[in-house]
Amino acid sequence: MNAMFDDMMTGLDEVEAFLAGEKAGYKVSLPAEIDVKSIRQRLDMTQARFAEVFGFSLDAVKHWEGGRRTPEAAARAFLKVIAMNQGAVLTALHPETAATARKRLQATGGTGKRSRRTLPGEGKRPVRIRSSGAIRNNAGRGNGSRGRVTVQAK
Repeated sequence: MNAMFDDMMTGLDEVEAFLAGEKAGYKVSLPAEIDVKSIRQRLDMTQARFAEVFGFSLDAVKHWEGGRRTPEAAARAFLKVIAMNQGAVLTALHPETAATARKRLQATGGTGKRSRRTLPGEGKRPVRIRSSGAIRNNAGRGNGSRGRVTVQAK
């Protein structure tokens, strides 16, 4: 705890010196290592989805998580920003879908998950809607893509 306080005070001293004109710039301190897997899991994404959404190659994500490679400084900085404020990163990278995502978060109370549905005329009685599997056509050849939906009152 004391080391964290000392780091904060050092940072504040640097800001004060910069604002007073004593320092011309600052140096960004990046973590030497970053846990890509924990960031990805916290966002509840697969490796492929994480790579696609944030612009990394799938191989890079796999190598970072497997410990075979370490992200370069720019990638570590980007991963740190993703870990701290993924919403800002997603808005910057995907502005066309940011508005849709914000609406979904507002509609679900910030959880991002869909709320339970109610049947018409049932009031607030929640139901669970689930798929019961694919329907096979022509004696089970398996190339049908229709699914059957069942509704169960809970």
